[in-house]
Amino acid sequence: MNTAQYLLSTGEDHRPVFVDGDRTYSYAELRGAVAKAGTQLEELELPLGAAVALAAPNSFFWIAAYLAIIAAGLVCVPMPSVLAPDEFRARLRFAGCRAVLFGGSEARRIGPLADVAVLDNTILDDTSRGDDRGGGPEIREVDDDEDAAYLFTSGTTAAPRVVRITHRNIRANTESILGYAGIAGDDRMLVVLPFSYVFGASLLHTHLRAGACLVNQPSFVYLESVVERLAAQCCTAIAGVPSNFHALMRNSSFGTRELPDLRTVQQAGGRMSPAIVDEIRAAHPGARLLVMYGQTEATARLSYLPPEDLDAHAGSIGRGIPGVTLRVVDEQGADVAPGGVGEIWATGENISPGYLFDEQRTAEKMPGGTLRTGDLATIDADGYIYVVDRAEDFIKSWGIRIASQDVESAVMVLPEVISVAAVGVPHSVAGEAVAVAVVMRPDSDLDAARLIAHCRTRLPKHMVPEFVAFVEQLPLNSSGKVVKREVRDRLRDLAEDRSVPA
Repeated sequence: MNTAQYLLSTGEDHRPVFVDGDRTYSYAELRGAVAKAGTQLEELELPLGAAVALAAPNSFFWIAAYLAIIAAGLVCVPMPSVLAPDEFRARLRFAGCRAVLFGGSEARRIGPLADVAVLDNTILDDTSRGDDRGGGPEIREVDDDEDAAYLFTSGTTAAPRVVRITHRNIRANTESILGYAGIAGDDRMLVVLPFSYVFGASLLHTHLRAGACLVNQPSFVYLESVVERLAAQCCTAIAGVPSNFHALMRNSSFGTRELPDLRTVQQAGGRMSPAIVDEIRAAHPGARLLVMYGQTEATARLSYLPPEDLDAHAGSIGRGIPGVTLRVVDEQGADVAPGGVGEIWATGENISPGYLFDEQRTAEKMPGGTLRTGDLATIDADGYIYVVDRAEDFIKSWGIRIASQDVESAVMVLPEVISVAAVGVPHSVAGEAVAVAVVMRPDSDLDAARLIAHCRTRLPKHMVPEFVAFVEQLPLNSSGKVVKREVRDRLRDLAEDRSVPA
């Protein structure tokens, strides 16, 4: 089944699908817009399976264009709207895109650099094409294992790669998420994550399939506007990565504002500080907090921790979602004993068939359809998994492997801290020393000495940061995830200067 048909078959015509500013769009309008965009795509006479880039901020246009590309039997290549022109052009060529659909200011900013067919959001303005009252699009039949999208990885630890996502992958992962997340037709999800990011895309997929509504929050810069939007739009849910919730809890009224309509908080994209987990639960006891884990190569989701298990299995990413089998294995591929450390391997119909134009990396990362996540974890006797760290993010000091996330969790206990990133920097004797970059509340008087003293009460000596840098913000990618390699580069320079030793 074509993914566009799968996603458009549930929502009732009169129901809201997307709220942008003061404008509410219905499912009927969405079907009409997809038909309009599809007509324009047909005129390009692209072969089935051709790649078409989509560059736009979250918008009604983005949703309609995404579905139109897939409905036409083409492959959608979402591009972050924040890319520099040269990087955009490089990605366009790498993915072999034959056309690009632009929204917002992207057509003016980047369009002239694209050496392929270009369409912009005016394709939805032509009243002679399609029917705003719900005339559905023409949808091409495709094989379940044909590619529906090419998604770039987040690139937080290495250069981004292009992941092939099939129609089967999307349907399998969407059905699994709907099986545990309890998304209903009357849900209103506040969207702060870009649809070009796999977590944002999964929110789009699940809420369209449920016939629910997505409420756009175009900026996360002004945190109070996020809280106001939640309240004013009677949103029932919000989803984000740890940096989103760290900022909301420590630098806005999200932790004190009553939000009676809020019933679900979804978190993925990295391990969130236990202190922030506790603060969210205390601030919004009527909301279910879903702690989840996934990767782009898994079409989004691999595991979740049910809210009722948050106390008994604090810090866990839970167990595999329906249809996904997770194992924690040693270097020989054997299951580790409870408490042992190994790599998370995953199997299921949501696992990508591989990377575009990279058979070697596909064979290394997904041999035989098993996703080797690169995340090191432990597993308990009940099968609950606890991520220790990304293999690339371990700090090796005095011959001991230190999980950067353990250091970060200790620092986040301090209420003055909004966010933190811990990395290893070169040390002439220890090999690497622990260094942290810290974002504080604007009114905080926290200094390095007090932060280090705090860490000494919560961490073994070899894990206590030796270098501290207070920064205005951490480097984030377009998905809001911390780019550790940039933090590492910056703190390496500081450590060499010995300008901020603990």
